[in-house]
Amino acid sequence: MALPDWVDPLFTADEMRAADSYAIDEAGVPSLDLMERAGAGLARVVAAAAEPGRPIRVVAGKGNNGGDGLVCARILREEGREVDVLSLGDPAELRGDARANLGRLPGPPPDPFDAARLSGSGAVVDAMLGTGFEGAPREPVAGAIAAINDAGVPVVACDVPSGVNASTGGIEGDAVRAGATATFHGSKIGLHVAPGTFHAGRVEVIEIGIPREAPGGSQAGLICDRVLELVPHRRRDGSKFKSGTVVIAGGAAGYTGAPCMAALGAQRTGAGYIQLAVPHSAQQAVALRVLEGVTRGLPEEDGMHVPDGVTDVQELAERAGAVILGPGLGRSDGAREFARAVARSVEAPLLIDADGLNAHIDALETLRERKAPTVLTPHEGELARLLGIESAEVAAHRLKYARDAAERSGAIVVLKGDDSLVATPGGPVAISPGATAALATAGTGDVLSGVIGALLSKGVDAFAAAAGGVLAHARAGKVAATRLGADHTVAGDVIEALPEAFARSGPG
Repeated sequence: MALPDWVDPLFTADEMRAADSYAIDEAGVPSLDLMERAGAGLARVVAAAAEPGRPIRVVAGKGNNGGDGLVCARILREEGREVDVLSLGDPAELRGDARANLGRLPGPPPDPFDAARLSGSGAVVDAMLGTGFEGAPREPVAGAIAAINDAGVPVVACDVPSGVNASTGGIEGDAVRAGATATFHGSKIGLHVAPGTFHAGRVEVIEIGIPREAPGGSQAGLICDRVLELVPHRRRDGSKFKSGTVVIAGGAAGYTGAPCMAALGAQRTGAGYIQLAVPHSAQQAVALRVLEGVTRGLPEEDGMHVPDGVTDVQELAERAGAVILGPGLGRSDGAREFARAVARSVEAPLLIDADGLNAHIDALETLRERKAPTVLTPHEGELARLLGIESAEVAAHRLKYARDAAERSGAIVVLKGDDSLVATPGGPVAISPGATAALATAGTGDVLSGVIGALLSKGVDAFAAAAGGVLAHARAGKVAATRLGADHTVAGDVIEALPEAFARSGPG
């Protein structure tokens, strides 16, 4: 599957090397010109970030990243700024374009790196390690990273913060924490995937003269507004059923809020008809919260779903555009069997969240047997349980494990987070352009399930529905945070902000 046109492509390190090679070998662009433009763009970002009246320190490595830093230092000196170049190696060992730019540097030559020199800087430029770096930084780079992070001054990274894997966002050891990153030609995957994204700061893409026809990014991209153009409007000649019918199965005793949040999120996304399948004892509580929905009480044991309720869900799903399984489901043996049977039997597009996911521990591969689209929406802990690994391992390698889960399940996998990843089985990954701390509160995951479920019910392709839901949900969180403050936003506020997140012109 190729990258869809509703993402902006991102580059791996290998893809960036291919673009560089095309520019130099096929298009005849001198590599020295590429470095000059990169360094000039870096200098612009540094000049904007630096505190006035204080010296700028460029910490330069031995490769082309260091060469970009030397160009940056030259341009800033030519503009009259005080710039010190601190070298992590012997400048005499520089080769190629980096060596050429050392010869062009006016003023004092580079000094050996000294951590004490960073104090009082107007800005520090991290020009140590480039996009090709993998693994844990070794000395002297590791010590320089620690010193830069401890300096308490503005930091600008050259192409990618040193220590961050440009292709994955992974970090082994330590990495520079930058306030801004000037990256060249196209943004890199690792600048938008945690933990790397939390080290990149504001990312600014610098055009360096690589032709448009050069090979591009093909594995991942940032979700952009174009995905929301795929969401159909309600029609004047339509009906509640044509606007999207969603069935939500969950809501055990004590957890009735979760299916309600999903239902209200689906309604605000535009679904026309919501049916909630909950245990008998929860039916009244749910009905009072979701006035525009229809509830059905299912067989239960101690307030939890049991397999006898599967037939009811199958019946409801026959006319549904999508089924959401899991919000507030609970973890009893009966609920687990209920969830597995629902997943096996319903023929509508299915979104599985929360305890619906926990029900598939040791059974993830069974979802491959489904013929209709399936979307899974785990957070890191849920994905870790599904894959039988530790949460910390998922957190450190989010891209890898989102892809693994998609491949094993045959489903679209939304690994939730500030950088929510939408992975396809063996195909591309769509990445959220960033959310807000306002979403770090109970119930917002249920709202996301409702949003994606509503888009599925309207016939939107599962990959686009998941990505569009992630984007709209993040936007709604930002709208709510602007109104109320991130610390004071609750899931209901995100629901109320969804119309603004989706706002666009269209037929009435």
